[in-house]
Amino acid sequence: MSADIKTREYTSVSEVSGPLLIVEGVEDAAYGEIVEIETPGGETRKGQVLEIYRNRAVVQVFEGTGDLNTQTTKVRFTGETAKLGVSMDMMGRIFDGTGKPIDGGPEVIPEEELDITGSPMNPSARKYPAEFIQTGISTIDGMNTLVRGQKLPIFSGSGLPHNELAAQIARQAKVLTEESEFAVIFTAMGITHEEANFFMKEFERTGALERVTVFMNLADDPAIERIMTPRMALTTAEYFAFEYDMHVLVILTDMTNYCEALREISAAREEVPGRRGYPGYMYTDLASIYERAGRVHGKKGSITQMPILVMPQDDITHPIPDLTGYITEGQIVLSRELHRKGIYPPVDVLPSLSRLMSGGIGPGRTREDHADVSDQLYSAYAEGRDLRDLVAVVGEEALTDRDRKFLEFADEFEKRFVSQGRDEDRSIDETLDLAWDLLSILPTSELKRVSDEYIEKYLPK
Repeated sequence: MSADIKTREYTSVSEVSGPLLIVEGVEDAAYGEIVEIETPGGETRKGQVLEIYRNRAVVQVFEGTGDLNTQTTKVRFTGETAKLGVSMDMMGRIFDGTGKPIDGGPEVIPEEELDITGSPMNPSARKYPAEFIQTGISTIDGMNTLVRGQKLPIFSGSGLPHNELAAQIARQAKVLTEESEFAVIFTAMGITHEEANFFMKEFERTGALERVTVFMNLADDPAIERIMTPRMALTTAEYFAFEYDMHVLVILTDMTNYCEALREISAAREEVPGRRGYPGYMYTDLASIYERAGRVHGKKGSITQMPILVMPQDDITHPIPDLTGYITEGQIVLSRELHRKGIYPPVDVLPSLSRLMSGGIGPGRTREDHADVSDQLYSAYAEGRDLRDLVAVVGEEALTDRDRKFLEFADEFEKRFVSQGRDEDRSIDETLDLAWDLLSILPTSELKRVSDEYIEKYLPK
């Protein structure tokens, strides 16, 4: 061991297991401390202390433990926690999962070094999310409105176009009511090279890269890096939002890959597994990411989150969507049935929900008729869907004229309201006008959730 107190070096590695190293005889190590590992070949890797028991430290290695052995591997304890150098120059740049630039540009000269775990937001300092964010997608803007400072996840399934939807939201999202700058931080965890190329081409093709900061952890990168990636992104978001008064939308894809990395590390540590093999602390860990969204009293900026997760076997009761649903404020659910019909984006509005929608819509934010129209669309579409099931049993001949109108409404709703082009950016007025156009299919007497005054003003004659 060297005499320098700040950087203490050890060659007492007793075990290499998966992404973990176990170092014996360690003094004064701290939880979360960053360590430098020198491989037998002279390469330097970074790691972090996960656990300390008496004089033994368990270290997770970010770049993987390949080539490491117990004889000649050296471990230096730096006395520092994981930090990220942040600067406004990060806007429009692409970084890997550990915060290193991978776009061929220069290293970022940091204005500040911030701890990636962030500072907890005092609940009494939180401000209620209340401003509308326009995504240009009718099913979200019209019926499951995203509000500034909210966390609204997208629940998808394998093979559904959640990547296309994420890229479209990243390109189109904007705040209408304020003039503050709007930025997007796009965070990819465990994605393939093909998916990474898709996102890069999309952002470059549309010029959106100028206001998008990308953190990208690929499927062949070490799983342990995946644990850091969302924290790097959220640290950058907090800097943009609370130092420079920007509105920041953080898109996190795919949280399922993040949770798989958690499970892998938990298994390597031989912890007692929880539900379906995931660690028992997964709820707390996810909350430490999701709860970094919000607004703060006295600050103009805000952080809004849209985590995307693929539900294994389309199972919404699986631990990952289940715990995510408890922590976040609603969910946008993608439907395999709508996808099979060729509808994009295949958002199923019936199980989808935005719990904070009512605070972000109405006069001065969207339009006075927004809440009524959303309720009426939901009610009419639900009835039309029920009638489809009935037709499958009794046949269409058994339906009344009224029932046929609701069936027609459900079909037109999917074709015209849910379905839209991949580059189609609808304003909230266009979305609401389209909704009124669809409601004109139904007899006026059936529009029970909309006030007469709005029917008179907006219903096409």
